[in-house]
Amino acid sequence: MPGQLLVQPNPPADPSHLPDSVLDCRVRAGTASDITSTELASLDKFKRAVNYIAAAMIFLKDNVLLERKLTSDDIKPRLLGHWGTCPGLTLVYAHLNRIIKKTDLDALLVIGPGHGAPGILSCLWLEEALACFWPRYSRDRAGLTRLIAKFSTPGGFPSHINAETPGCIHEGGELGYALSVSFGAVMDNPYLVAVCVVGDGEAETGPTATAWHGFKYIDPVESGAVLPILHLNGFKISERTIFGCMDDKELIALFSGYGYQVCIVDDLPNIDKDLAGAMEWALGEISRIQHAARSKKPIVKPRWPMLILRTPKGWSCPKVLHGEFIEGSFRSHQVPLPEAKTSEEELQMLQDWLASYRPEELFTVHSTQGETEGAPISDVTGIIPVAREKRLGFRKEAYVAFQPLSVPDWMPFGIESGREASCMKTVGSFLSEVIKRNSTTFRIFSPDELVSNKLDAVFDVTARNFQWDVTSRAREGALLKFSPNTPVRAFIGIVHTMMVQYSKFVKMAHETEWRHDIGSVNFLETSTWARQEHNGFSHQNPSFIGALLDLKPKLARVYLPPDANCFLSTVAHCLGAKNYINLMVGSKQSTTVWLSPEEANRHCKSGASVWKFASTEEGVNPDAVLVGIGTEVTFEVIAAAALLRKLVPALRVRVVNVTDLMILGPPGSHPHALSDENFDSLFTPDRPVIVNYHSYPVEVKGLLYGRPNIERISIRGYQEEGTTTSPFDMMLCNEVSRYDVAAAAIRAGEFHNPKVTTVAHEMASYVTHLAKMDKKYICHEGRDPDGTFDTPVFEKK
Repeated sequence: MPGQLLVQPNPPADPSHLPDSVLDCRVRAGTASDITSTELASLDKFKRAVNYIAAAMIFLKDNVLLERKLTSDDIKPRLLGHWGTCPGLTLVYAHLNRIIKKTDLDALLVIGPGHGAPGILSCLWLEEALACFWPRYSRDRAGLTRLIAKFSTPGGFPSHINAETPGCIHEGGELGYALSVSFGAVMDNPYLVAVCVVGDGEAETGPTATAWHGFKYIDPVESGAVLPILHLNGFKISERTIFGCMDDKELIALFSGYGYQVCIVDDLPNIDKDLAGAMEWALGEISRIQHAARSKKPIVKPRWPMLILRTPKGWSCPKVLHGEFIEGSFRSHQVPLPEAKTSEEELQMLQDWLASYRPEELFTVHSTQGETEGAPISDVTGIIPVAREKRLGFRKEAYVAFQPLSVPDWMPFGIESGREASCMKTVGSFLSEVIKRNSTTFRIFSPDELVSNKLDAVFDVTARNFQWDVTSRAREGALLKFSPNTPVRAFIGIVHTMMVQYSKFVKMAHETEWRHDIGSVNFLETSTWARQEHNGFSHQNPSFIGALLDLKPKLARVYLPPDANCFLSTVAHCLGAKNYINLMVGSKQSTTVWLSPEEANRHCKSGASVWKFASTEEGVNPDAVLVGIGTEVTFEVIAAAALLRKLVPALRVRVVNVTDLMILGPPGSHPHALSDENFDSLFTPDRPVIVNYHSYPVEVKGLLYGRPNIERISIRGYQEEGTTTSPFDMMLCNEVSRYDVAAAAIRAGEFHNPKVTTVAHEMASYVTHLAKMDKKYICHEGRDPDGTFDTPVFEKK
């Protein structure tokens, strides 16, 4: 087997104390002894061709085959693109082609340096993936001219990899997530290897730092493997990288500590032999680990391979400009010759740079019989796998990966109305059935918060599968991935930007004809500021709702189910949805079940409804409309309605619950937005509306903008108040308590009901007094008054 593991299983903490023989785990030139001279020649021509195209994409708008001396008119007016990472990406792509062709490997390539698009697009053009998915980029002169001239211009490919890029599963507009995406891609794909190139600048990000541990959750029996390649070229956009300042001993100590077998590839004069040997060694190690596990003799704490590829930044571009290094420095990160259009010196340097790839040896400049003008010669494409489905740009996992779930009927899991139940505990029982029906396509990723989020009913049908934990490794069934994430609210902001990047990928995929449906990402928020338990002010942040409201309306869905039955209905709906970002906000604590399963089903389908049981005269001709949006704040609205019926019986109120937040926007603002007629039928055309909202009031204000007569609507919500205190005190602190709602309703109703006018001041003052008394009790006793959260009883008039 090419290459060998020379790193001790448990190296000393201080890398300087490690013997050189242990630390030197580089695969030396010649270890891939079976690499042929034909393969080496083909690798060389492939790399020269794709590097030429990548560089030309950044600079040229004409003369794309360099058939004459470059002039200023051949240069784009605006130079955009990132050259520095491209030579390393094309090197990896070339060698993946070789190993796939040689071994019939099923591989997916995930690119962390997203702005390396020129390098990847050039490879895709050579293997004809661009021509297949984008016929205008045919593998001939016309297609090549269009690819080069239109890159980073209106109507062409953008400067970063996105859903328009064949073979791509990762939005490259933000660094940090490629490695996590790779581990997700191989789960339940036992024969797939995701090769993930991580830039050394990207490797400094928090998401990547955590993702290095991802292999510890990969079961070698049922899942594929990830081969991380740290592309260490030493520089970011304007300075050295942290990893670029680390020597071999430090790098090996670090990644060995993570649990990897590390192989450093950096023999530049013999880089093809070095990398070929490293890849064969890595695939051999992957095969060894998987074979042992699948033979029921699993390796304890298997050490998966990783490669560190050390190449110069901007390799093969001009060495020096104006006395400063370009190749091997940060100056090659983007455009190495930024004044090529206006400077004769830089134009000549560009001419020499492009000519150094000898394009006349790589492309058919003038067509002859049986040849296509502008196409690559056969020696250039000789390294590309023959079978199209094996080529990196054609991998079906990249564009037909979505598998619909078999979602069971949720109604049998419903709770009788009038009882109390935890939304999450009820959902946990439902998810147990989902797991039984979808044992190889549905998994939960919630290794720590699962029990506290009260989803532990799933343990009745499955088990944890944490490979580095002696109590849970090598077990059938797994809590590893699950389309709904279940984060504590305070921590959900950590995945904010990941959610945004996924939404961008979904948007572009939806607009790309050849992309198939993409699974929705579903978020469950369960630990809310309203029931913060032991968490104080520092843990309260409902801003994730606002993050979704900023997305394209066709992508975002925000649901705030008011009880367990509504939550069941919503989860079942979201598990069957596709191409969306769904957020479901509820409570893991027991709360009143207001609606029967049948009522909840109708309520969730409509997105909102009048709750007649809590309204006076079933909500007909109200003086004020009370609206609850969210579990706990809706409880306060119901409690306020009961209090008003007792204290101010003349006040007519209509109680409305909104479970689908997006219905509030004006017509056309969102697919779920109510028409003005339906909006008025719920909230009346002209009566005061008091909204008690789970999150920041400004979010509802933004949604309502554009609705007529919105000045009649007042909104209460989270005000960044509260610490470790009682649940009801949190309501009081943020002015969303039943007393705040009741007082606002009295003051609003006095303008429409003379019977209320005469008692409005007295009753509103009394209600405010009740709030102060409860606040005093809480401060003195350290708990809420008895009966605070008992289901309200409505006295008949």
